[in-house]
Amino acid sequence: MKAHWLDGQSEIGATELREQGVHYELHPTQESAYRADVDRLKEARGYVQEDVVELTPQTPNLDAICAKFVDEHSHDDDEVRFVLEGDGIFDIRSNQDAWMRVVVEPGDLIVVPAKRHHRFMLTDRKAIRCVRLFRDEGGWVPHYR
Repeated sequence: MKAHWLDGQSEIGATELREQGVHYELHPTQESAYRADVDRLKEARGYVQEDVVELTPQTPNLDAICAKFVDEHSHDDDEVRFVLEGDGIFDIRSNQDAWMRVVVEPGDLIVVPAKRHHRFMLTDRKAIRCVRLFRDEGGWVPHYR
């Protein structure tokens, strides 16, 4: 994970992310190694649904899919991603409404809290595969700002 403030470019560590309400953990990416940690998080936070999403340059309609996430929005539920391969960019509003940029890479588990405005983009590689966790089967519904 690499994180910094967009306005001043100063770095942000995991402790500061936590202070801003964003949960972050680092885990190995082999399922046998991370499964217990993901199950623990599911139990502790009440996540009942899990899937794996993969986006690559070969994904049909990739630009249209990505366009849904690039505008600032929030969800009624936490947005949870555990990156297995590739990378992505979360821009997340701080408690003071400033932008934090968090680049997630393999092994990064991030929880953007419910009702926190954010946006998501792929990096220039345009590839990510990650585990997503949900509190219900409906998944996330975006509320655009």
